[in-house]
Amino acid sequence: MQRQSVRKFKIRDSKFEPVISACEQDLPPADIKTFPLHRDVRSFLNYLTVEAGLSNNTVLGYGRDLKSFLKYCKSNNISELRRIEPVLIQNYLRILSKEQKSESSIKRSLVAIRMLLRFGKLTGLLEDDLTSILESPKVWQKLPSICSKGQIIELLNTPSPDEPFYFRDKAMLELLYATGIRASEIAGLKMSDFNFNIGYLRCLGKGNRERVVPIGKVAIAATNEYLAKLRPSLVKPFSGDFLLLSRTGRPMSRIEIWRLVKKYAVRAGMPGNVTVHTLRHCFATHMLAGGADLRSIQEMLGHVDIATTQIYTHVDHERLRNIHRKFHPRP
Repeated sequence: MQRQSVRKFKIRDSKFEPVISACEQDLPPADIKTFPLHRDVRSFLNYLTVEAGLSNNTVLGYGRDLKSFLKYCKSNNISELRRIEPVLIQNYLRILSKEQKSESSIKRSLVAIRMLLRFGKLTGLLEDDLTSILESPKVWQKLPSICSKGQIIELLNTPSPDEPFYFRDKAMLELLYATGIRASEIAGLKMSDFNFNIGYLRCLGKGNRERVVPIGKVAIAATNEYLAKLRPSLVKPFSGDFLLLSRTGRPMSRIEIWRLVKKYAVRAGMPGNVTVHTLRHCFATHMLAGGADLRSIQEMLGHVDIATTQIYTHVDHERLRNIHRKFHPRP
């Protein structure tokens, strides 16, 4: 009965086909279809999209990690999920280590394999659950890289008024720093997501979780200026209600937003590792330094677990020193 339910749900997933196809773009379709486990992996990706409700980017990440594992299984003549054994997975992880993959990449690949095996157990393709005996590599917790407030202000002032997309790029940078939203979230923002009178925006985060984030006056002014002076000239019949539009009138992708932030960071003379996520880190750290509580920052960032937000307490060393001087009996 479980196998039949999976077949039925595969028929209904036509609108998610672009997501699944995107997972297969790195290899020619003819090569992919020769992998014996291709059908099982495709059903698994469908399950993550339709049943689990994971975001497109998360499903694409699982697809990329599993494609490499499919190659390895084919080279070892593994044609069924039931033939996958812990030794095979451990050998595959050793190969990734010899290829000098980072610990986080290896752990992410193992998570994808574990999820695939759990799906096999759920659908009756596997009899035993192997996930409990697969040990993950230990990953060192890295502190996020941030910039000073002065560096951020310089970045926000980098777009030149002489550039054709000055108002759009200025609004984009201001919104990223003012709200701490992700690149995919700002790319998906629509006009109807804003309430400028009250001063907030609504966005969809990971797992399609909706949250409301306040916006500052500077970001609101920059966004209104873009809406009045540039966006009307970019709008095309297919533009829809999306806020950020490219020169062709299509909604900007998260990749385009990453490239723009990178371009302006380099122009501002900032380190080469500055990305959209750096602005997100700066938003959280500067808010914390200003006295915001962790719960509020967690809600604005859209973190499910406050432990994810707590890492910013280790970044702001000056704040910790001030707290120590203020409250320790012998400062």
